[in-house]
Amino acid sequence: MAPQTALLSRGRTSGCCGAQRAQRRRQPAVTVQATLLPLPASETRSTVDRLKKLRLITAVKTPYLANGKFDLPAYDALVSRQIEKGVEGLIVGGTTGEGHLMSWDEHVMLIAHTVNAFGDKIAVIGNTGSNSTREALHATEQGFAVGMHASLQINPYYGKTSKAGLLNHFNAVLNEGPAIVYNVPGRTGQDIPDDVVLDICSHSNFLGMKECTGNPRIKNYTSKGVNCWSGNDDESHDARHTAGAVGVISVTSNVIPGLMHGLMAAPDAATNASLKELFSWLFCEPNPIALNTALAMCGLVRPVFRLPYVPLSRAQREKGAALLTAVQEHIPGCTGVRVMEDHEFILVGRH
Repeated sequence: MAPQTALLSRGRTSGCCGAQRAQRRRQPAVTVQATLLPLPASETRSTVDRLKKLRLITAVKTPYLANGKFDLPAYDALVSRQIEKGVEGLIVGGTTGEGHLMSWDEHVMLIAHTVNAFGDKIAVIGNTGSNSTREALHATEQGFAVGMHASLQINPYYGKTSKAGLLNHFNAVLNEGPAIVYNVPGRTGQDIPDDVVLDICSHSNFLGMKECTGNPRIKNYTSKGVNCWSGNDDESHDARHTAGAVGVISVTSNVIPGLMHGLMAAPDAATNASLKELFSWLFCEPNPIALNTALAMCGLVRPVFRLPYVPLSRAQREKGAALLTAVQEHIPGCTGVRVMEDHEFILVGRH
């Protein structure tokens, strides 16, 4: 990003009657110059190279208090356990973290808090993308200003654009700093075409794709030198070890970070197979409904949902309780799994 300079100056002005006496009483002229300089190229390159190698990134859950505001002590405990179990990066305010249910003030505050509390221990990747390029640029500038290491950028959703529009949008946000580009057509309604990816991957700030369309697509990209993370937990083991992905941006690692770390560290077909039913259950409804329910059932967050999300049905909670109990020893901080009653959940429409 080009250097930005703000110059504020106040000088003396001449007067008529009594001007000399007035000038003697005035303070000396003050000139304030503030310059925001980009990182040196060598430091930026080093940061990009490190971020490209992250194997396990958690799309971290945002816990809430009963009034719907952020529960920062619960968030800090969750992040601390992620770090202890080998997670290398966090997506803050992503779909899983419900960034779309936050104001931008909340969003940037949570990024700043994460950087301040954990930025020396884990990579902080702020989800500052938007379907408005202006909004994405502003949020991304704010995220980098408070210290995030990289951003997550989505293609414009709902109000979709052309290939030329995608290229302009992504190049604009990539100019702000290191970024992962996120392709999830099931949510955006538009796939990012291969030729767009092959164009933007040459940008010096392009970290890679979070790709949710499957391992054949990932293998095609990695064979052409495009860095990729799987966006699908159930496919992530094979993406890492057979399709060439560097790792996964995971939802399941909120619950079992140590096991997900193991799946990314070395091939383990048996463990991967044993988790298939849990992976499936965590996506039995649109994410993050099942994850929010699971973390509440494990006693790791308060059972508070910002609408329009609501907890899983009792039948699904009973199924999930059995799956979670089977891996309870791998759920850090969990001392027991409860099905919970419907009345225990709090739904918040205004916060």
